[in-house]
Amino acid sequence: MNSMVEFYQPQADFGTPKSQSDKTVTLTIDGRDVTVAEGTSVMRAAFEAGIKVPKLCATDSLESFGSCRVCLVEIEGRRGYPSSCTTPVETGMSVTTQSDQLAKIRRGVMELYISDHPLDCLTCPTNGDCELQSTAGEVGLRDVRYGFAGENHTQLEKDESSPYFTFDSSKCIVCSRCVRACEETQGTFALTISGRGFDSRVSVGAESDFLSSDCVSCGACVAACPTATLTENSIIDHGIPEHSVTTTCAYCGVGCGFKAEMRGQEVIRMTPWKDGKANEGHACVKGRFAFGYATHKDRMTEPMIRDSIDEPWKKVSWEEALSFASARLRGIQDKYGQKSIGAISSSRCTNEEVWLVQKMVRTGFGNNNVDTCARVCHSPTGYGLKQTLGESAGTQDFASVADADVIVVMGANPTEAHPVFGSRLKRRLREGARLIVIDPRRIELVGAPHIKSDYHLPVRPGANVALLNAIAHTIVEEGLVDQGFVDERCEKVAFANWMTFIQQRENSPEAMEAHTGVHAEDVRAAARLYATGGNAAIYYGLGVTEHSQGSTTVMAIANLAMLTGNIGRRGVGVNPLRGQNNVQGSCDMGSFPHELPGYRPVGNDEVRGSFESAWGVKLDPEPGHRIPNMFEEALSGSFKGLYCQGEDIAQSDPNTQHVEAALSAMECLIVQDIFLNETAKFAHVFLPGSSFLEKDGTFTNAERRISRVRKAMEPLGGKADWQATLGLAQALGCDWDYDSPEQIMQEIARLTPTFSGVTYEKIERLGSVQWPCTDEASTGTPTMHEETFTRGLGQFIVTEYVPTDERCTRRFPLIMTTGRILSQYNVGAQTRRTENSAWHDEDVLEIHPEDAQERGICEGDWVGISSRIGDTVLRAKLSQRVRPGVVYTTFHHPVSGANVITTDNSDWATNCPEYKVTAVQVTRVSQPSQWQERQKSFDRKQKRFAKEAVLG
Repeated sequence: MNSMVEFYQPQADFGTPKSQSDKTVTLTIDGRDVTVAEGTSVMRAAFEAGIKVPKLCATDSLESFGSCRVCLVEIEGRRGYPSSCTTPVETGMSVTTQSDQLAKIRRGVMELYISDHPLDCLTCPTNGDCELQSTAGEVGLRDVRYGFAGENHTQLEKDESSPYFTFDSSKCIVCSRCVRACEETQGTFALTISGRGFDSRVSVGAESDFLSSDCVSCGACVAACPTATLTENSIIDHGIPEHSVTTTCAYCGVGCGFKAEMRGQEVIRMTPWKDGKANEGHACVKGRFAFGYATHKDRMTEPMIRDSIDEPWKKVSWEEALSFASARLRGIQDKYGQKSIGAISSSRCTNEEVWLVQKMVRTGFGNNNVDTCARVCHSPTGYGLKQTLGESAGTQDFASVADADVIVVMGANPTEAHPVFGSRLKRRLREGARLIVIDPRRIELVGAPHIKSDYHLPVRPGANVALLNAIAHTIVEEGLVDQGFVDERCEKVAFANWMTFIQQRENSPEAMEAHTGVHAEDVRAAARLYATGGNAAIYYGLGVTEHSQGSTTVMAIANLAMLTGNIGRRGVGVNPLRGQNNVQGSCDMGSFPHELPGYRPVGNDEVRGSFESAWGVKLDPEPGHRIPNMFEEALSGSFKGLYCQGEDIAQSDPNTQHVEAALSAMECLIVQDIFLNETAKFAHVFLPGSSFLEKDGTFTNAERRISRVRKAMEPLGGKADWQATLGLAQALGCDWDYDSPEQIMQEIARLTPTFSGVTYEKIERLGSVQWPCTDEASTGTPTMHEETFTRGLGQFIVTEYVPTDERCTRRFPLIMTTGRILSQYNVGAQTRRTENSAWHDEDVLEIHPEDAQERGICEGDWVGISSRIGDTVLRAKLSQRVRPGVVYTTFHHPVSGANVITTDNSDWATNCPEYKVTAVQVTRVSQPSQWQERQKSFDRKQKRFAKEAVLG
């Protein structure tokens, strides 16, 4: 049995958080000498020694509270009975946890709790998994002297508004664990204790319920609740799990560890893994609750083939589908040439699966026509950081933010797109860290409960480089450079050239204000704070990379970090927030047409030779096609076959009508996915994919953390994704023979230097590892570039501001930018098939009230959004989160057509699309766009074809 599959039991709870002190204290507990870290509570010291102290209000994810009075102990030389959770250990302290008097007091306290509690244990959904029930047994409570007839709370109504959990106030013991979890762990402050004395109760606000409150459904309150007051609806419906499997979330790039808690093949709930290094027991609404898509009725579970997209599908066996696909691909190559086919790998699949795709292209297809959605969002990160620092990845682990004094968030919205990291960040801000937000939109971090940014620089979309150059100019002009760091760690000639450039008057905040739209004095003040405020860390997202100057912006960020010495230690660094769960891994595995695994050029004879020797074939030294090139060649008639694994390019890529035309021109489009997505509607072969719950392997998150993905249920389609790719490669004549993903990782480690020390055994033992993991760094590398940069000396690069070609005109006077929302994920294929749609069931267009008034637009009106390449229709949402002249939307629903209007402008170095800058006009309309009408008709037709095939 997998070592991380175990019979279900609650995760160990030591009552109070672990002390981080290096000093130790020795005391005696129940006659036993115990040595623990200074600052440890008596309760935790007892637990660590194997001595359980009864508790209710205490849990190790929250600071001690001391309200329940169940954890009382006796301490020699002290009067009374102190709470063990709030009492720190002292040298020589002698503690007694069990005595007749303690037992009497604890039973008395429990009597009071039970006298005001429904006695429905046999039918309670948490029967057998309830701390109140367990604690009553531990203290020996056998009778309640007060009776149950007096005034009580047992008839209070339930709040069932949340789609994921029920709040049964009648079972609440007012321990405040849920309130504290909302404050300390999540940082939303949605819960409070209302009333006083006997009338005290947990509340989500006056006359409000959970669904309509500020609650973000992260589940922290549910996890913290010691009774059945807050209970997952899945537990109410299906009962307590019987075993669990430790795995890694398949949503965003945070990479949270979870316990998939199961009954047979059915997932009952996903519980955050307390030992998960990325999340430390926390979660968001997607990872915690939105797992139902894995068994949704829309799942496609059998292979299908057809000759034309205008024909119905034919359901076939795996063998027939793979034979059909391989014959089609070989026929295309015979007709159009070896480079007429290619593949797109998925950032949602495992490292091992992505590795096989690029290997199949290079050895089976005989070319380098492989690309990935990771290039479509974060390739400027790889290029920019490689040029400046020498490694194509972020520099820190997430926990490092706890040591930051100044935090810059640029072009990212962590509380929506990376919520668990967002909670970490907010915790640090509440502790006193300073915050600079650089974003065209007023994101939550600009002003939220108990936090507020020091500076919000609402830069105009497309002017990121101008703003960063202005910040750097200020730091140089005002003598704030860390010259010692620059002299020791950076190339002198490159720095001198950069200094000549950055000191030019046109880079000053005053000169750049016309481009950035940000007041010069605010830019200067933010620059001073970043340069002088202590440890300063930069976190950025797609609002940096998805621009025509995305690579330049990343290099400008790296320049700032080197200029101020904010790199190479905890609490600082350059930290890209990856969008999907394995964006980092899909890049690491060589899913680029110009690079082999480990970011090494295909044109390098020595590098290519190492792969040729291992794989026994000659590899093409010429770079292959990127996705945009594939589309262009498809339309020109020279690229006719595509294998698309777990990626919905018809919805996610820019200029949708151009993409659809290219897909329609294909003679063999093979789509491997769990749903009939928008791309699959243009396919000739459909191979059923597997969700993360149905496979083994690894994901690599935004902090370079390699974590295990473990199979919790058998693949509904009969094969995990790696097995499907293996089958296609073998049908193409590849002599491969893998028995497991572990065998693939062994090959990855042999051929990829930064992974050379990675093994499944090591990941099992350590929980996860961060690359580089080598002989020199055998347990991984939490912080990069500590003594020297990967490239040796850091390189400053001149970052000239070049305005985007996409500019406002009288015809298109507004700039549209795009982003994500908390409840939905990427193209929404997963989250739209869960109850998350209760929060976001359609994409809307945020428009400033001034712009709306000029156009006669009111809240909720249908509005047409037109660009130079297309138009779509959405509902209007009047919002001051965007500045005048800027509109904003999301892209989670295919019928919204956000990418119908985004152009094919792209980053100069990597072709990363410029999603964040599209010149548009917005007008009030009364009907959908022509594209939307066509899309709905095409969707109905393709779904009918698929349904007919499934029904046989």
